[in-house]
Amino acid sequence: MTSLRHFRTSVVPMELAELKTLFTADALQLLASLPVYESKADVLKLVADLRKQGHSAELVSAVLTQSRLRARADAKFGDFAGEMLFTEAGLEQATRLQVAALHAGRFRVAGIERVADLGCGLGADALAMSALGIEVTAVERDEVTASLASYNLAAFDQTVVVNADATDVDLSGARRVVGVSVLTSSGPRFIEADVVILASGGAGQLYRHTTNPLVTTGDGVAAGLRAGAALADLEFYQFHPTALAVPGSFLISEAVRGDGAVLINNRGERFMQKIHKDAELAPRDVVARGIQAEMLSQGGQPVLLDATALGADFLNKRFPSINKTTRSYGLDWSKNPIPVTPAAHYWMGGVATDTWGRTSVQGLFAVGEAGCNGAHGANRLASNSLLESIVFARRAVQVLDETWPEQAASVRWKETGLLTEIELQDESDSSIPKSARNVVDRVELQTLMWDKVGLARTGDQLLETRNELNKWRSADVTNRLFTDWEDANLLLLSRAVTAAALAREESRGGHYRLDYPETNPLMSKPITIVRKAR
Repeated sequence: MTSLRHFRTSVVPMELAELKTLFTADALQLLASLPVYESKADVLKLVADLRKQGHSAELVSAVLTQSRLRARADAKFGDFAGEMLFTEAGLEQATRLQVAALHAGRFRVAGIERVADLGCGLGADALAMSALGIEVTAVERDEVTASLASYNLAAFDQTVVVNADATDVDLSGARRVVGVSVLTSSGPRFIEADVVILASGGAGQLYRHTTNPLVTTGDGVAAGLRAGAALADLEFYQFHPTALAVPGSFLISEAVRGDGAVLINNRGERFMQKIHKDAELAPRDVVARGIQAEMLSQGGQPVLLDATALGADFLNKRFPSINKTTRSYGLDWSKNPIPVTPAAHYWMGGVATDTWGRTSVQGLFAVGEAGCNGAHGANRLASNSLLESIVFARRAVQVLDETWPEQAASVRWKETGLLTEIELQDESDSSIPKSARNVVDRVELQTLMWDKVGLARTGDQLLETRNELNKWRSADVTNRLFTDWEDANLLLLSRAVTAAALAREESRGGHYRLDYPETNPLMSKPITIVRKAR
């Protein structure tokens, strides 16, 4: 999975009995009797009080995964209103931390659209306090780490999951998960598990411009493929139209254009009016491709978002986080247009699952952006990814001890069938000698993917990309560092995305082919990728 040193991802190799306790009726009943807690101290006291009252560790964990904290206004992070409800993996003692939902009101943090983008902290209380701008001390971190031991769980500060390990069940080729292989700061280790949940997010680092954090290298998806799981819909990648053209690609909300900002080229001319009747308010994909085309026409230079007509007071009050960030880069967007570029934002594809998160490998689940259950179709609607993560993570927990169905992941295309299944050759089986292939360079890979497997694709460009990717290899396994494993995963997934995009000879959702610009109703079927048998 993606590096846990940033606490954004989760591998949870837990016993079934432990996971089943997360959402028990007793826990929910106890939760209903609790007040709304307004400070970290209150939550920490709750933990101690519940244990003193004799409640089990499992029950305390279950309650805290759904503990409520009253939000408050905080200038550091923008506007809060109502309550925030943390539901899905609240206390790190129970699983690993993830924000799950908003109970009420509007939540804006530095312009981030998805709550999941906030990442993870040290526990339900720690994340909540971090969101409210309250520091978590080293002593408190040590307390959380120590308490993990009482739940028979471990947190690894610097960890990358190398593989989700699986073994053959029978001669039919069916496979079941047996654990995960990880590389930690103390060296490699194997964690035995009869259930592994991949919740590692997407792979925005495939592209030169992305709104995703540095840890989104697709490690969970790559691990699933190596374990024998099928991947689906990899060709569908959503690009946000306007990210600030600076390192980190800070996202500039579409609401800015909704309030009247316009896009101009380096000659100061609006260009979206020529592309779509709704100009800057056209659908997200149309605007993103329009910006890319204009960038190509001006030598790759970013276009400009002109919000000067809105005025300094309005921009500061309406978009405080964006205002603060632009100024941190020396940009005053109330006086001058700011440079923007499209950026990879959300991956509709991932490890193929059924509607319960089950993959084609027994015991291996995938949820959130790492999984692909078809909920987003070919193009995600804004905020649906958060809802999907909440719903299908809980559904996965509900079936952990049920009999694994035959061909679980294929339930989605049972009626329609597949468009095609692609067998992806392992790089170790390449016909090109290892000595003739260069170790992949991440920046070169990201540039290649951006230029030729990005917003607008052609068959010729995809073939060129496939050939170029075949000339690269990952670093030798025995000498790999954390980043080398991430680069290996990016190389593997680049080949998979390119193969899927080449096979889909139409345009649909987040996949646009200049040589096949129309949608073909006969091709409304998934494309899957599997590891070629050796």
